[in-house]
Amino acid sequence: MTTHLGPFARTREWMRDHPLATDAVLALGALVAMVVGSFADPHGAHGPTFGTRTPEPFSLVLMVIGAAALVLRRRRPRVVLAVTIGLSLLELTTGEPRAPVAMCTVIALYTLASRTDRPTTWRVGLLTMAGLTGVAMLAGPLPWYAQENIGIFAWTGMAAAAGDAVRSRRAFIDAIQERAERAERTREEEARRRVAEERLRIARDLHDVVAHHIALVNVQAGVAAHVMDKRPDQAKEALAHVRDASRSALNELRATVGLLRQSGDPEAPTEPAPGLAVLDDLVGTFRNAGLPVKVMLELGQGRDPLPAAVDLAAYRVIQEALTNVRKHAGAGANAEVSVVRVGGSVEVTVLDHGGVPAGGTPDPGGGHGLLGMRERAVALNGSCFAGPRFGGGYRVHAILPAG
Repeated sequence: MTTHLGPFARTREWMRDHPLATDAVLALGALVAMVVGSFADPHGAHGPTFGTRTPEPFSLVLMVIGAAALVLRRRRPRVVLAVTIGLSLLELTTGEPRAPVAMCTVIALYTLASRTDRPTTWRVGLLTMAGLTGVAMLAGPLPWYAQENIGIFAWTGMAAAAGDAVRSRRAFIDAIQERAERAERTREEEARRRVAEERLRIARDLHDVVAHHIALVNVQAGVAAHVMDKRPDQAKEALAHVRDASRSALNELRATVGLLRQSGDPEAPTEPAPGLAVLDDLVGTFRNAGLPVKVMLELGQGRDPLPAAVDLAAYRVIQEALTNVRKHAGAGANAEVSVVRVGGSVEVTVLDHGGVPAGGTPDPGGGHGLLGMRERAVALNGSCFAGPRFGGGYRVHAILPAG
């Protein structure tokens, strides 16, 4: 599944592919922020001032160690959190001037919250909030009500909440993707199962109807051929049996096919199977229905006509594709049909300029139109492809053997 990552797609992909380098850059940024922040005095006469104090060497060492620990925040989140909490406690209890070493703890707590379950997040988060804030109030160099102490409580709480929110969002997106993939697999499996069941049922019905009568016809035809010269009366009787058996087979076959038809379908046509010779009539019905259709037919003059099965398959592919353009492509759609004979094959192409494929968009219980087109082509050792076109619309392209 392709995900659009916005204008910073390459940067995000690089970060995802190189997590250790990403964490190293984050640790460096955190170290710079802590060092710069350690030079700021929030208690100036007219508000926070910069450059009026300098951090102690011990504080710089703590900041460097805390930033270095963040490089492993994704590999060892619990260990990194414990180390940064310990560094923060040392900084809180060593006197002025204080450096924002607790920033490392905030990042480590966020990382742990985003990679664990919710109960663990809130247990660890509450302990970290209460522990750091309590030590800062009771053992720190500032009054218990100082804004820095409240800031520690607020930032650690927000880190736990933000990490939990990120974890929940990732789980939600993963669940949506998993459901979509499972639904796609289920839909394809259901379509294949229905096609297989239908094939098996048709094969069983045709075998039951035809096998007995064809066997009888074969036997009687053999008898007739054997006695044709010496005993013509017996041969005539055998041929009568052949006629009766074939008539019975046709009647039962017609009844079986009638069972396979949907109720309300029109009666079976008695004219020959359609082909490209009546393509103009087919296209005319769609034009009359409001779908503009352009046709290009190049089968080559003087060449052998197409085999009947190929002619019928090409006609049916065009019929199914145009039907789905009319049903799904929306108002204002138009279609282009081309049938070109290239070497030993015929290429049938149907293009539309609407928003839905010419093959149709199969619903969870359907999609037999696309399957039918592909199976017609594959049955003739050909191929059929249906998919979106670059720039909009869809394309159906079938290659059928011409000889």
